[in-house]
Amino acid sequence: MPRVRRGFKARRRRNKVLKQAKGYVGGRRKLLRTASETVERAMAFAYRDRKAKKREFRKLWIVRINAAAREQGLSYSRLIDGLNKSSVALDRKILAELAVSDPQGFAAVAGLAKQPA
Repeated sequence: MPRVRRGFKARRRRNKVLKQAKGYVGGRRKLLRTASETVERAMAFAYRDRKAKKREFRKLWIVRINAAAREQGLSYSRLIDGLNKSSVALDRKILAELAVSDPQGFAAVAGLAKQPA
């Protein structure tokens, strides 16, 4: 069996981890084992927080929609129910943007939700 010199592949694997650890302080940046642990932990947090970010934004949109709906004399749940019954296909992101940037437009949409189906 031929001899295998693993220098290139091993160095490339180590450098990949150390490159990801760029900007960390002390041994977390320089030492392979410490850097590997830190990078792995950072990747786990990044994965977790990409999921959490979606929940956080949905909460924010709901708060904004609720505040604007209350000004129109509706609760959030009545607004969403009314929009579903009147077949208005606007998601919460767009409704929240309307509530913040275009109150008259939001009032028109809320008027659609107030009408009996």
